[in-house]
Amino acid sequence: MDTQEPRPDLAYYEAVPYLLVMESVERLGQWLRRAEHPELPGCAAEAPSAVEALERLEQERLSVLRRLWEGGAEIPVPRPPLRNAATVRSLATT
Repeated sequence: MDTQEPRPDLAYYEAVPYLLVMESVERLGQWLRRAEHPELPGCAAEAPSAVEALERLEQERLSVLRRLWEGGAEIPVPRPPLRNAATVRSLATT
């Protein structure tokens, strides 16, 4: 008898509010903003502005989650998802 719960769909993971870290870093004499979700492996982005770094990070977060989900890998869920994934997407585009 299989007692394992079914795996949540991708939207479930997209709604998880992962920790966000933003810092300024110097690269070859130029200051950039680095944004990352340290709870997701390899999920980081750099850009000249904080806004651009956050936009790039959101795309990277969705890409990392899809890659992990499609590969059947375990996806970290450090805190419960927000109630509505559409809310998350609308916040990311405003």
